[in-house]
Amino acid sequence: MPANPVSKPRTKPPEERRDELMTAAERLFLEKGLEQTTIEEITTGAGVAKGTFYLHFSSKADVLQALRARFVQGVLDGIIVAVEGRRQEDWCGKLAAWSTACATGYLDAAGLHHLAFVAAPPATKEGLSRNILIDHLTELLAAGAGENAWSVIDPGFTAVFLFNALHGVVNQPGIAETPSDRAELLGAIEAHFLRSLDLPSGID
Repeated sequence: MPANPVSKPRTKPPEERRDELMTAAERLFLEKGLEQTTIEEITTGAGVAKGTFYLHFSSKADVLQALRARFVQGVLDGIIVAVEGRRQEDWCGKLAAWSTACATGYLDAAGLHHLAFVAAPPATKEGLSRNILIDHLTELLAAGAGENAWSVIDPGFTAVFLFNALHGVVNQPGIAETPSDRAELLGAIEAHFLRSLDLPSGID
């Protein structure tokens, strides 16, 4: 029988290579800082040749921008799962789930958030008035108002107001360092979200 042909090594899809570079960069940025990390260290961490970096990114700043987008998308993915886990008619539960999932997403990746949005050059004002999280909350508020679950004159304005309140709270230094502190914080955020729409919060 003829010998089996030698199989060629599989080339990973570009999206997978890009994700591996981002993951390596995230780890190094958190360990060493953005300025102290070299592109060679990133490619070594991802197990690729240095030239591969420039097939996906133009600079470390470009990687950081991609990490920002991946962070926010990850938070949104968690929100969507949490909201869709509520019954269709449970609008109060959906809003509570939104607030808890959003806050949890920020708390779980506090180091990355600080690196990407605080330690690095600050995000633009537009980022705090228009992003995919605010857009999703706007849609939820508008949908709930359409079902008479609550009264909201301007869902977009309300979404910006609530998101920035949540954003400011979870980014306080030393916040929610213990499980009990985190549970208390999440409960307070949920209560304030509900009270802002004149909904029962369950907290006196």
